[in-house]
Amino acid sequence: MDKKRRIILKATMAGGTLAVAAGANLLTPGRVMAAWPAKAFAAKKMDAAMNVITGKDRPVSSNQIQVVAPDIAENGAVVSVKATTTLPNVESISIYVPVNAYPLSASYILSKQMKPSVSGRIKMAKTADIVAVVKSNGKLYTAKKGVKVTLGGCGG
Repeated sequence: MDKKRRIILKATMAGGTLAVAAGANLLTPGRVMAAWPAKAFAAKKMDAAMNVITGKDRPVSSNQIQVVAPDIAENGAVVSVKATTTLPNVESISIYVPVNAYPLSASYILSKQMKPSVSGRIKMAKTADIVAVVKSNGKLYTAKKGVKVTLGGCGG
């Protein structure tokens, strides 16, 4: 009986917290998704997607960015990728796959308190480079990693 009581108390507290947050308009989708760069994710060319995220500046290659991904992806529908950097004052990290129908796979805006490292799973249509673009001190830097895809992930 004591175990059920604890479960009920925890659920009641969690529900109360969510009700207060919703009542204070802290959980509205508009606030959560306010900075969503819809045009960048809808762009069908890498240059267009980059222009929305970073402006007209072009990134320069940097050995201070590491893109970690498998050399061979057995399934392009789920490719693990991690981008880290030792560059100072990182403002954002974006992940692109130029051969995909929509090249921008992920884009992160980082605060100064965050470690400049992001990871996730992306889709790859076919064998290609994964390109990471990092904005640091107002300048753009890039690094890439080639991944061979043996089974297509974007409709293939």
